[in-house]
Amino acid sequence: MSTSALPQKNFRPVEMDRKPPSSAKSQTPGEPQSADDKAGGTVTLVHAVGMHARPAVKLTKLAKRFRSKIVVRVAGTADWIDAKSVAKVMAMRAPCDSVIEFVATGADAGAAIGALKALIASDFSDSEG
Repeated sequence: MSTSALPQKNFRPVEMDRKPPSSAKSQTPGEPQSADDKAGGTVTLVHAVGMHARPAVKLTKLAKRFRSKIVVRVAGTADWIDAKSVAKVMAMRAPCDSVIEFVATGADAGAAIGALKALIASDFSDSEG
């Protein structure tokens, strides 16, 4: 079999952007949402030992309930992290009293940001049904 008989594969480069759009805006309740909606918010991490395994799992489980792309970081750091990755969220090593920033893009962006902020502000309470 000659190598010229093998099918040629066409690859296209994939761009990986670690920074969210700088035009993130806050959603107001009742505002109509489209597929391109963006929302952002900040909240202070009040958990006594910071972002460790249990809070990271709770945060990522909640983030996965939303269709929007959600990124998170500790305020003042450069890299945005996928909020749906437990390993990456734990790797943030956010200490108690640090400010956590979120940006979400998608149809349910506002709801996602509101839910994540509420979870952290409530010290990761077990109020799930």
